[in-house]
Amino acid sequence: MRFKIKNIYLCSVKTKLNLTFDTYMKKHLLSIALVASLALFGCNQSTGNGQTTAGEPAKSANASNDTQEGKVIQMNKAMFIDKVFNYEENPDKWVFKGDKPCIIDFYADWCGPCKKIAPIMAELAAEYKDQIVIYKVDTDKERELAQVFGIRSIPSILFCPAEGQPQMTMGALPKEQFEKMIKELLLAQPTSQK
Repeated sequence: MRFKIKNIYLCSVKTKLNLTFDTYMKKHLLSIALVASLALFGCNQSTGNGQTTAGEPAKSANASNDTQEGKVIQMNKAMFIDKVFNYEENPDKWVFKGDKPCIIDFYADWCGPCKKIAPIMAELAAEYKDQIVIYKVDTDKERELAQVFGIRSIPSILFCPAEGQPQMTMGALPKEQFEKMIKELLLAQPTSQK
């Protein structure tokens, strides 16, 4: 079962580096050493998409929404079905269940571009806390959700308006682009009410 979503704003950047083999190996060895030192010495931050500050406990999917207002909320399948869309009951028709429009960030902990947009999502959650909700879904842990929405590259961002069809964007976009999409896709009044 797979639900089709309109894809928008496809963004991909490819760069080519002309490195000699020695330079290539030195860079990889340096990267491995850096990762090993970070693993050994660690820091006090959450590893889940880098969206919590030092000393602040990571929010769970079972915490109440009142304590998470203005924060990016970790989402699992049960929460998705309860608060966004029950694709098991309505496999062919989108029926939004939320009180506010939402954004769902499909990510993975190992994904560099996902880590790049994590602070942007946290800022947007705080700035738009009275108007929208921002969730994040770990595609490694929630494989069924990723499959239902045909997630093939990450980050993939699903914009779910209170009324109308959801739309998907892929790639690490700048904050200004996300703000534009929030205003156009989630906060714009339907044409019948203008």
